[in-house]
Amino acid sequence: MTPESKIFPEEKIDLHPRNKHRLRYDFKQLCQTCPELTTFVSINKYKNESIDFSNPRAVKMLNKALLDYFYGIKHWDIPANYLCPPIPGRADYIHYAADLLSTSNDGILPKGSLIKVLDIGIGANCVYPIIGTKEYGWKFVGSDIDPMAIQSAKKIITENFSLTEMVECRLQNNSVDVFKGIMQPNEAFDLSICNPPFHASLAEAEAGTERKWKNLRIKKNNNTKLNFGGQNSELWCKGGEENFVRKMIEQSAQLPTTCFWYSTLISKKENLAKIYVQLKNVNVFDVRTINMTQGQKISRFVAWTFLNEQQQNDWRIKRWQK
Repeated sequence: MTPESKIFPEEKIDLHPRNKHRLRYDFKQLCQTCPELTTFVSINKYKNESIDFSNPRAVKMLNKALLDYFYGIKHWDIPANYLCPPIPGRADYIHYAADLLSTSNDGILPKGSLIKVLDIGIGANCVYPIIGTKEYGWKFVGSDIDPMAIQSAKKIITENFSLTEMVECRLQNNSVDVFKGIMQPNEAFDLSICNPPFHASLAEAEAGTERKWKNLRIKKNNNTKLNFGGQNSELWCKGGEENFVRKMIEQSAQLPTTCFWYSTLISKKENLAKIYVQLKNVNVFDVRTINMTQGQKISRFVAWTFLNEQQQNDWRIKRWQK
């Protein structure tokens, strides 16, 4: 099949049914919403309007337009070289997490500000809280070890009135802690989410970026930004994803009744077996693995709870049925 004859589906049926990004991008509408995007839109070799996804400025402007058009966020920006996440994939995590909560609520999606979510690693972009508050009315606490990321997220929150009473940012002062220092005494969360740094070193992160460029058939040059942006703490940590999640599991076991469902994205399927063993070692009551697909990319998140059936029922009556 020649490039000119390639057919793109009108609907991305692999995304969650409630995901607002299942349809192909309507660049005319997006440019009306965000005129700055117009500069970056052109006709690609398939004779469709698109942007150059290797251009960090273009990707950031597309995100700005999507967040405005679909979620009503009028003021959004991130500092140079910070991670600019793909909005459809972030939305999928939120929607599947909502489904997870519904399984503990007689199939009913818990909505409204009674639901409190902890976003481990809110980043400079604040995307998970934006989607979660807009789609389900949940309240969020976002944590990060990077002061500039927290500053950026706070700026997004304060400049968008709909977020000011819904999202709180907290700086994690100790890089070895995940929950300690963030979860306050007598505080309870219905859900925690996380997109952990999945590389074990800077070299590994750069190798991953090289593969990304190769897949996009783009020649890397000295001006190419790592992974289209991303600080070290966003992309890699000592021991990589496996070590970060192991630490998360161990620390969650110290707070078994503080959060109903703990969860984290797992980018590397080969890490799952060890993660299941770690979860068994801390005697979790239930473990769920939720698979997600975005185009050719297959991802998943793992969720666990220490609450038994009676504790879950008591939690639901106390917090979700007020």
